[in-house]
Amino acid sequence: MLIRRAEINFSVVVDLRVANGRVAAIAPQLLAQDHETVIEANGAALVPGLRDHHLHLASLAASRSSLRCGPPQVHTAAQLAALLGAQGEGCGWVRGIGYHESVAGEIDRDWIDCHLSNRPVRIQHRGGRLWVLNSLALQVLGVDEAGADPLERIGGRLSGRLYDNDRWLRQRLGRERPNLAGVSLHLASRGVTGLTDASPNNGPEEVRWLRQAQQRGELLQELLVMGDASLDDFGMEPAASDTVASSLRIGPRKFHLHEAHLPDYEQVCAGIRQARQAARNVAFHCVTRAELVYTLGALREAGVSAGDRIEHASVTPPELLEEIRELGLTVVSQPGFVAERGDSYLEAVEADDQPWLYRLRAFVDAGVPLAGSSDAPFAEAEPWQAMQAAVTRRSAAGRSVGAAEALSPEQALALFTSPLDTPGQAPGRVEVGAVADLCLLDAGWKSVRLDLAAARPRLTLRGGQVIWAG
Repeated sequence: MLIRRAEINFSVVVDLRVANGRVAAIAPQLLAQDHETVIEANGAALVPGLRDHHLHLASLAASRSSLRCGPPQVHTAAQLAALLGAQGEGCGWVRGIGYHESVAGEIDRDWIDCHLSNRPVRIQHRGGRLWVLNSLALQVLGVDEAGADPLERIGGRLSGRLYDNDRWLRQRLGRERPNLAGVSLHLASRGVTGLTDASPNNGPEEVRWLRQAQQRGELLQELLVMGDASLDDFGMEPAASDTVASSLRIGPRKFHLHEAHLPDYEQVCAGIRQARQAARNVAFHCVTRAELVYTLGALREAGVSAGDRIEHASVTPPELLEEIRELGLTVVSQPGFVAERGDSYLEAVEADDQPWLYRLRAFVDAGVPLAGSSDAPFAEAEPWQAMQAAVTRRSAAGRSVGAAEALSPEQALALFTSPLDTPGQAPGRVEVGAVADLCLLDAGWKSVRLDLAAARPRLTLRGGQVIWAG
């Protein structure tokens, strides 16, 4: 393939040839070869393929057929009640996502029953660790008050709440896994060529499913898979060739913390050491100051390995940022949350923590490797919108959220172009010899950088192969 007059690395307009999965030549002018596909870029920016360094593929695919039960679509209990009530004429399961207690408080089975009782309902909290089921859902799942199951009971009665046990729910539902073609194509249309599935309970079964989806052509992106200890000895897929990186690799062991129920400290330290024996990094979910303090203590005690990650780092005061720097940790952030949830944060987060929310520039200035991600479906799978949020630091209502943490458009793009294996390290460049993971935009960078959210990819290549063309 020959791409003519493409702007690379924010400045120079050149011709570029792709062959054998890599960038084979770059010059002011290249002659088309026999039977070579020619793309006229007309001066538009050609950037490295994007990488979303933290999302959840199965949940993202399932979310496409789910009700949105929280902000920005639903803000009040009356709105949620009306949404559920409108489902009463249908049949089968109702699946809701994105719930937040700002809508109707701590809902339970009885609350859902009041608004929809003739269909089984399960609603997921936007944090991802809680499902709330109505009474009919409990009945369909074969759960009773005295049963041995992981559901919450209050005074011996089922509340309908299920914490941190997606695997149990999936096994009880007995349903086929969702098709990934739609979400994969959507991501490809945004220029995304690489993904990290950060689901903490991924095991061999999930890896086999994801690998099969790639083999079927359903999942178009390169993939790094985090998961639990069951992946310590799980074989890695060999590279398809000596020119293109392997399609799927095993990533860090994921520790999903929750401040109200922190795990046994010694067991976590032992888990870190076990990961080291399997030559795996570790990644810790940290969305509160307390979770970050706990994580840094455990890593200090068990030992840090280059590539260990803090996921989210939602609240990082200066003293903890300095400790992250000293330990040599990587941070994977979600700048899109500033836009999507910023107004909620400004209302609900303690004033002392607000200056330290989803920091970006402070990490960059401190030399901490920093990568970007969506955390989809818990935020929108829209990397260009997330980049714009990193630049403007504005909420949906236009309020400033940590303006001092803003990045330049070029820094924002870099968050999404570092390699999956080394997030936050050297961002991708379009150069001879590089794997041809590329995204051709519809305008030059000088125009695109004015509003990254409006960027429109024309063509996405992964390993030199077209995975999306618009």
